[in-house]
Amino acid sequence: MRGTRAQRLQGMLVAALLTVAASASAEDRVELFAAASMTDAIDRMVARFEASHDVEVVPVYAASSTLARQIANGAPAEVYISANVEWMDWLGEQGVALTERTDLVHNRLALVAPADSQQKPFAPGDDETIAARLGEDARLAVGDPAHVPAGIYARQALQSLGEWETLAPRLARAANVRAALALVERGEAPLGVVYSTDARASDTVRQLGLFPSSSHASITYPVAVVGERPSDAALTLRRWLESDDAMAIFRAEGFGT
Repeated sequence: MRGTRAQRLQGMLVAALLTVAASASAEDRVELFAAASMTDAIDRMVARFEASHDVEVVPVYAASSTLARQIANGAPAEVYISANVEWMDWLGEQGVALTERTDLVHNRLALVAPADSQQKPFAPGDDETIAARLGEDARLAVGDPAHVPAGIYARQALQSLGEWETLAPRLARAANVRAALALVERGEAPLGVVYSTDARASDTVRQLGLFPSSSHASITYPVAVVGERPSDAALTLRRWLESDDAMAIFRAEGFGT
């Protein structure tokens, strides 16, 4: 009997220790959902942050729309960075608690071509049209304008420049901006509309020119902590994203701060 009781007490102690360990582990692990265009910058930031904090950061990248829908459906995101304010607003409208929200950085919209193409520098809105640069049969790679922020900005810009009706049937619609970039990198599309930071991150595309800032809404990336009871680790990461170290990385990757 004594042996059985001792074994039970030992088992209870082990279970309690495992529960505490699991809670501590969960407290020191943060899931960061970020727009696909932030992949390179966030990867660098995670390495820098983890080097000085006893916290594991797990980044998840996709289109802002995809991430927002996943969070609304219960995905365990603790910090969310969107490539536009609309998807952050939408998430709040779904009843998801968002705190410590602020506008983090800005970006520009760029026209790109494969690095080895013969395309000459070209700023959309100049005398020549994008359609003329595409030729008769080729497609323009973009994030899907139905929901991907980069595609939404592209649609606004093309409408402003009077090219939307001509180019809408000729779009190669991608699931996110990095997928649109990949179409140009592989030569499957001779031109693409991506962020200037995406063009900068790739060795196999060349930026032809920037769209006028006035042709589309401001490309703003809001950040917020997700959930009614955020962990200390999530709050620490969220606040660190506004630090001088973080901003230096954002600027090095081409974002406007």
